[in-house]
Amino acid sequence: MEKVKANVKILRYQPETDKKPHWKTYEVEVEPDATILDVLNEIHWYHDGTLSYRRSCRSAICGSCAMKVNSRNVLACETPMSWFKNKLKIEPLPGLKIIKDLVVDWDDFFAKLERIKPYLIVDKPIPDKEFLQLPEEFEEIREAVTCILCAACTSSCPSLWGNENYHGPAALLKAYRFIFDSRDDGADERIDIINDRNGIWRCHTIFNCMEACPKDIKITEYLSKLKVKAAENSI
Repeated sequence: MEKVKANVKILRYQPETDKKPHWKTYEVEVEPDATILDVLNEIHWYHDGTLSYRRSCRSAICGSCAMKVNSRNVLACETPMSWFKNKLKIEPLPGLKIIKDLVVDWDDFFAKLERIKPYLIVDKPIPDKEFLQLPEEFEEIREAVTCILCAACTSSCPSLWGNENYHGPAALLKAYRFIFDSRDDGADERIDIINDRNGIWRCHTIFNCMEACPKDIKITEYLSKLKVKAAENSI
C-alpha cells in the first residue's frame, strides 16, 4: 500500500528550554489507514526523538493517549488520520497543566476522582462469593462503568476552564456509577461531597463532555440524574 503524506503541526513545550509552548510542523509519510498515534510514533521514532506523549494499550482501553486534534478531544490510538484529511493540529488536553509537549499533569484530575470515593461502600455483610445484582440493576450503571478515565470529557468542559476547583464530568460520572449501584451503601455520603459549590451544580449542561467522550457515554444525562438525587436529598 502506497504511503501518503501528512502535515502535522504539534504544540511543543520543553520545560528545560522553553518559556512557553510553541508550534512545530512536521511532514511525514505514513500508511493511508494510520491513526493519530501511528503518526506520532512515526515522528518520534524516525524524525524527532524529543517528542513526548503518552500511549500504552493501543486499544482504546487505557485512556492514556487522549489529546486535542484539530480542536477535538480524541484518543490518538483509535482516531484515523484520514478523518482530518491528513492535516493535523495536535495539542495537549486543554485545561490541564502541561508537563512536556503532549504530556499533561493528571494529579488534580485523579485527586478529584479520589475525593468522591470511587469504590463500593458496604455496610451489610459482604458475600463470600459473587456480589450479585439483577440485570436491570446493572443496566442502570452499565454505560457509566465503561468510562476509561481518559480526561477527554473533563478537559473539554468550559465550567472547569472557568473554575479549576469544579469536580468535573469524569469524577461526577464516577460518583453516579456508585451512587446508583444497587450494592452500594455510600450514596448519602457521596451526595454530600458533590452537593457543594464546586460539585454537581457547576454542570451547566453544555454537552461538550458527551461530544468528547470516546465511549459515547451520555454523561450529561447521568449528571442530570445526579442533580435530581442531590435535590431530593436536600429536602
